[in-house]
Amino acid sequence: MLNPNLEDIQLTKDEYERYSRHLILPEVGLDGQKRLKEAKVLCIGTGGLGSPLLLYLAAAGVGTIGIVDFDIVDRSNLQRQIIHGTSWVNKPKIESAKSRILEINPACQVNLYETRLMSDNALEIIEPYDIVVDGTDNFPTRYLVNDACVLLDKPNVYGSIFRFEGQATVFNYQGGPNYRDLYPEPPPPGMVPSCAEGGVLGVLCGIIGTIQATETVKIILGQGNTLSGRLMLYNALDMTFRELKLRPNPERPVIEKLIDYEQFCGIPQAKAEEEKQKMALPEMTVTELKQLMDSGADDFVLVDVRNPNEYDIAKIDGSVLVPLPDIERGDGVEKVKELLNGHRLIAHCKMGGRSAKALAILKDAGIEGTNVKGGITAWSQEVDSSIPTY
Repeated sequence: MLNPNLEDIQLTKDEYERYSRHLILPEVGLDGQKRLKEAKVLCIGTGGLGSPLLLYLAAAGVGTIGIVDFDIVDRSNLQRQIIHGTSWVNKPKIESAKSRILEINPACQVNLYETRLMSDNALEIIEPYDIVVDGTDNFPTRYLVNDACVLLDKPNVYGSIFRFEGQATVFNYQGGPNYRDLYPEPPPPGMVPSCAEGGVLGVLCGIIGTIQATETVKIILGQGNTLSGRLMLYNALDMTFRELKLRPNPERPVIEKLIDYEQFCGIPQAKAEEEKQKMALPEMTVTELKQLMDSGADDFVLVDVRNPNEYDIAKIDGSVLVPLPDIERGDGVEKVKELLNGHRLIAHCKMGGRSAKALAILKDAGIEGTNVKGGITAWSQEVDSSIPTY
């Protein structure tokens, strides 16, 4: 309820003290703090963006916060997901987030939805909230959140991050554009790497997530100019902010219902093609590779198709680096031919996907090879635990 009956809302003595720096701001004041107390905000995801966002919404005095997440805390999350701590590794993220929120503000009502947001539950979960904040990292969920917000007429505070770049805006607010005006169609699966594949600067999440929190608070207060109709682009390496204008597309399709967003984004088709590609290639386990190497055989070349910085982190002794981008360009194909010199090819990557793609390209060039199932991650887990995982 973005326009509550403020006379019915009272602050406690503790709240007057807690929010004193808000109360003396003319743009917030007593009425604004009451609006924050009455507001209901739903955050989708407790990852890099959700972490700073949730911390600041709780500290600001947002009365009810909903959290949707089904993941557990992984050690690799701790570099950027600052709401979680080491003691919460392998435990549910939403429980970790709730614990931290209540430590910051015990008066906050925290509602947990430990589930994947899907077409069959999104409307029911989102409906009770005033504002939805999208902290997700995949296209199917972004389209789902957008369409649900359009159907329910809820503002959608959007952010995304990748490597050193981030963007933020507000969708579906006061007649402004929605996500489909920015991205009418999803990119082909695999074209945009995930943070797990491409990496992300940890502090970038704090910047974009805090901007999302700022926009959320402004919407609740009814103050300032929001990012609705404006896409803010941030480059951390250059320390630059740019802005693009966004307008509703009068020809965009009318959103009438929620659909199968995995299908819409081509995920099942891509997975089926990837499995088909893998099945067409010979595979070996890391245990079999270890046995081959221990046998003293010298009739093979082990090619690592990861990126150079990944190779610096962890490598299998005796492997040769030929990055997948080089193979895709063609010069890597020639390098592999030179390396083989009559030997057989065995290829690996982090988990087996990129090496399968590389082997498919090489097969089209007349070079047959065997893929290492599970890649160097499986090697670390099953063969040599001294090899770091990442």
